[in-house]
Parts: sequence; structure tokens; C-alpha cells
Amino acid sequence: MAEIDSSRVKKILSHSIGPAPWYWETFPALRSPSGQRLVWTHHGPEGPLAHLVTLGLEQDGEKARIALNTYCRPFLVPPEFLGIWCPEGRNIRLTCFAPDQLKAFDLAEVAGWFKKSSDRIYAATAPLEDFEIPLSLGAGTHKIDVPKELATVDELIVPTSYKALSKDDPAFALFVFYLQAGLLEVLPQKWFTSAQYRVGEQWIPRAARDPESQRIVGECSGVGTFLLEEDGCRLAEWIERKD
Repeated sequence: MAEIDSSRVKKILSHSIGPAPWYWETFPALRSPSGQRLVWTHHGPEGPLAHLVTLGLEQDGEKARIALNTYCRPFLVPPEFLGIWCPEGRNIRLTCFAPDQLKAFDLAEVAGWFKKSSDRIYAATAPLEDFEIPLSLGAGTHKIDVPKELATVDELIVPTSYKALSKDDPAFALFVFYLQAGLLEVLPQKWFTSAQYRVGEQWIPRAARDPESQRIVGECSGVGTFLLEEDGCRLAEWIERKD
């Protein structure tokens, strides 16, 4: 197995997408099939658009095509679509949009109310596909029905909170979607329990697979970066740990 050092883990995680708004600068660059370049914008910490992240054309000005609330992560869907996943109640929601079909809307439409709402995604155009997976699924591999528009994605690693029945049960899990194969692997993080960590204050915003070792590495907010065992559920070691 290839040795995994801190510089390699940093490089892997630097290409991993984290949640809005904290990781908005990790969001993927997007050029539509018609050649239009769409850019992500974070609207700062104050005002009616505080902490919102929007997607729009460079020339859109005070308009946007999509607005994202907290915890949303966009991802590219080959060859030309934009996917977004987010928590939705006790489910994980996955959506898919066609960039050239996105209609512009005034930012005034979302000013004030959207950030405080339970809505995660705002768009004037309906998604091509929209489906949800319950967080109540148990550990192991499950067959899922994947819309054809999302079936070109090989792997999508989704860190999520997980219902713990006791302080020693996993409070976080990785839902690994193999969308091409129509499979979902649920990996409860057995090391991440409320007995060991301050759940909520400490959490896993992003994780990625090391292409050489095929092991999963990740980031635990307020703690450090880690490497998982081959089973994807147990902590192998901290690559870097904050004091």
C-alpha cells in the first residue's frame, strides 16, 4: 500500500467539495454546453443575503441561476449536468440541473427569507431529477434506483449525521453512492461517538478516496485530518491533529 502522508492528504482534500457556505471556494468550475461560464459567489457575512452562495453567469449582475443554503454541495455530472446534494430532514437529497436551462432570477427574490427557511436549494427552473435516500438505512451495501441523468457519476462520498441510540453509537456516517452501479454503501463511523467527540461542534464536512491506496481520508472540523481503515468505518490514524 502506498504511504499516505500529510501533504498527500491535503492535496486530496483540496480537490474535495465541502458544504456551503464555509467551503464555497471548493465548488466546481462550470461551463455550460453552450460555452457560458457560470461562477459561484459568496454574499458575505452580513445583510439580507448573508452567507448565501449563488451560481450565475459572469454578466448576470444582480441576478442568479441557483441559490444554496447551508450544507449544500454541488458536484459535476458528466458530461454536462450539475448535481447538488444536501440534507433534507432525515433524508439525503440529490438533484440534477441542466446549466443551459437555468433561468435567471433577481437576488431580491431570496433576500431575507431564504437563509432562515428550511429550503436548501432555490432555483427558478425545476431540476431534471430529484430523489431522496433515507438516513435510517443500516450499515452495508444497498441497491438503489438511480435516475439516468445521475447515472454517469462513478462515486460520491456523502458525510452525514447518523442516528445514535447511545453515546457509544456512531453519530456520523459516510454514505458512498456508486451511482453508475446503482449501489449505496453505508459506512457508520464507529470512532465518531458523542462519548468521544462534541457532536455538532465537531463534525465531518468532507471526505475523499485516495486513488492509490483506495482508503478514505477526511477532515473532522475542529480536530484534524484522518485516515480510515480499509473497512471505511474505523479510524486508522490522525494524519494531522489540532492541539
